[in-house]
Amino acid sequence: MKKIKYSEITPEKIYNNRRSFIKSISIGAGSIAISSLPFSGNAASDKIDNKTSYKDITTYNNYYEFGTSKNDPYKNSQNFKTNPWNISIEGEVESPINLSMEEISEMFLSEERVHRLRCVEGWSMVIPWMGFSLSELLSKVTPTSKAKFVEFDSVYDPDQMKGQRYPVLKWPYKEGLRIDEAMHPLTTVVTGLYGKKLPNQNGAPLRIFVPWKYGFKSAKAIVKIKLVEKMPTSSWMRASPREYGFYSNVNPYVDHPRWSQATERVIGNDIFAPRVKTLMFNGYEEEVASLYTDMDLKKYF
Repeated sequence: MKKIKYSEITPEKIYNNRRSFIKSISIGAGSIAISSLPFSGNAASDKIDNKTSYKDITTYNNYYEFGTSKNDPYKNSQNFKTNPWNISIEGEVESPINLSMEEISEMFLSEERVHRLRCVEGWSMVIPWMGFSLSELLSKVTPTSKAKFVEFDSVYDPDQMKGQRYPVLKWPYKEGLRIDEAMHPLTTVVTGLYGKKLPNQNGAPLRIFVPWKYGFKSAKAIVKIKLVEKMPTSSWMRASPREYGFYSNVNPYVDHPRWSQATERVIGNDIFAPRVKTLMFNGYEEEVASLYTDMDLKKYF
């Protein structure tokens, strides 16, 4: 299978033609089925045609490094420089490494993964990401037995990121996952979306996406991944531990202290469209519930 280089992600016109072709041959017996694509959990109930538009995905964003309004990331990130870019992987590993984006593109195959992004604020969108499993990247460094958690550090560059000039959060942004969450095949290193390079406002050049967790768990513009023995304190935990726990799994039965999480508004729908029911683990319960066996998910929220 040909590897798709970061610099060669499919142009939009070709991508759309390819998707039309796959749809056209998915009807007959023995043909390629849509369900055979990386399209899991509750996203499978959203037909391919129900993906959120590229415009909505790239102009309605939470990315406080570029501002706190939903359209600030698009407006303020266009000149953000992502080349050259390196990511170090270190900590409790046998073989720490430092990789450029070019090296990552040569080493790993990017594939389409259509997943729902659920924001803690109560909105959602279905996004065709391009990327690969984080476990593939972590396997290159061989985690030691002491590696219990994975910590992600985003870039700190207030000259380019005007939001970092203000103490909205403690910069740089930090996130974390338990090691088994990080190694789950659904946890994705994102390099693009809609067959294009990842836009700056969506976390370029490289971000993490964890489909069963709220969107803020998916660190953007990552420069360091560190495997550690103790649970890291993520940026939102530090800012408001009452509101944001370490796990941050999508759970309609655990309300945010200031609003309900039982329903969500799908971005791109008519503004008068009814809100839809939020599904446990964002619809990925079958795939990931075993990670939390015997855990009190109200206590470990």
